[in-house]
Order: sequence, then C-alpha cells, then structure tokens
Amino acid sequence: MTDNPAAPAHLPPSAIPEPQSIAISDLFDALRAGIADFKRAPLYGLAFSLVYVVGGIILYAVFMASGQSWWFIPVAVGFPLLAPFAATGLYEVSRRLEEGEALDWSGIMSCVLAQKDRQVPSMAMVIMLAFMFWVFVAHTVFALFFGLQPITTSTTAMLLSPTGLSMLAVGGAIGGAMAAIMFSLTVISLPLLLHREVDFITAMITSVRVVMSSLVPMSLWALVISGLLFVAMLPAFLGLFLVLPVLGHTTWHLYRRVLP
Repeated sequence: MTDNPAAPAHLPPSAIPEPQSIAISDLFDALRAGIADFKRAPLYGLAFSLVYVVGGIILYAVFMASGQSWWFIPVAVGFPLLAPFAATGLYEVSRRLEEGEALDWSGIMSCVLAQKDRQVPSMAMVIMLAFMFWVFVAHTVFALFFGLQPITTSTTAMLLSPTGLSMLAVGGAIGGAMAAIMFSLTVISLPLLLHREVDFITAMITSVRVVMSSLVPMSLWALVISGLLFVAMLPAFLGLFLVLPVLGHTTWHLYRRVLP
C-alpha cells in the first residue's frame, strides 16, 4: 500500500476509505481552504493556469480568423471537461501544504510527470473522449436545426433567432447531462489517483459513490464550478488565472473530507 503520489504503477493497490457524507457547510470550508492555499502559493496556481489561458486565446483567435466563430461556443462550453488536468499539480501543492512539506518546482513537476506511469493517462483518455464526443454532439445538434444552410447573419443574430434559441435549449440540456455525468466520474477520481495507488475504474466508481452520498452539496459544487469557469472565460480567459487554482485547491480539500 502507498499514498505516495509519485509511486510507480507496479506497487500493490491502496485501501480506499469509506466515503463520508458532507454538508454544504463543508463545501464552504473547503472553498475557504482552497483560497488560503492559493494565497500561500500563488505562483504555482498562476503557472498551471497559464496553459489554459494561452490555449483558450489561441483557439478563439483561430476560430475568428477562419470565420467560424460559432464553433468556439461548443468548445468553450466543453471547457470544464478539460479543466481538471490543470489541477493535478495543484493537488500536489495542496498535499504538500497539508503535510507541511517544502514547495519546490522540481519536486512538484517530478510528481506531475510521474503520473504518466500511473493511472492518470487512462483517466485523461476518458475525459478527452468525452470532450470529443461533446463536440461531435454539438455539431450534430447544429446540423439538425440549421441544416447545411450557410450562415448569412452574425453569430449573435443566429443564436437569438427562434431556431437558434431552440438549438441552445436542446444543446444545453444534452451538454448539462453530459457534464453531470463527467463531474460525477472525475470530481474525486483525479485527486484519488494522485494520492493513492488505485486503478482509474475504481477511482471513477468511488467518485460516483461520493457524489451520491452527498448529492446536494456535490450538485452545488458542480454548479459553482460551471458558473465560475463561465465567468472566468468572459474577460479573454484571464479570469482563469484566479478561478482554476482556487477550484483545484478546493477540490483537494473536498477529497480529503469525503475520503479521510
């Protein structure tokens, strides 16, 4: 058994504690702890968020330059599916702060890179497939409502038309259902994979059990994540510099509460 986040994959599996129910008050306590972690080690949060800020700006520029700004919308909506990757390093920062260990770039990056020999790549494949499937669904919904007709109006006018509003309603319902499923599968599984030696299937099952045992607080957390990420992306993705680190550190503290 090991709780070493950089442990090699051949070690025997760790025991997983029984999931503990939490209240909404625990959610806010974890959020305060996440903010405190970001304040104690802001440079790490800013550095891990930089990849997503730059990536988002590049994607937006590419879609705008190609005259297909509409397709940026489903990509942006699916962004929460990819955000957990940024948190892997943040989990290690929070773990070190919790254990009183020193923070250094070499140790934290070594931990992050060591995950390639463990279960995180398998989890990453699940998330990437879900993201690509969502983009495919978004294209399909667009085609069902608008067909193959060329876009002759602005994106805003198209979305605010009766057909556009109907499309947004259907696409939003489908996207919301997919996001809820992925949230249940990943909210605890990623910090669990970093902290303990478990396979990604077990981690996802444990994550779902945690969500079901604290359905109201975890549902509220899902809404908080979606809302904060949406707001953070509006000012040219720059809000992610603050939101991503806080969400990552908070998720670690939630994990420690539900799997003590």
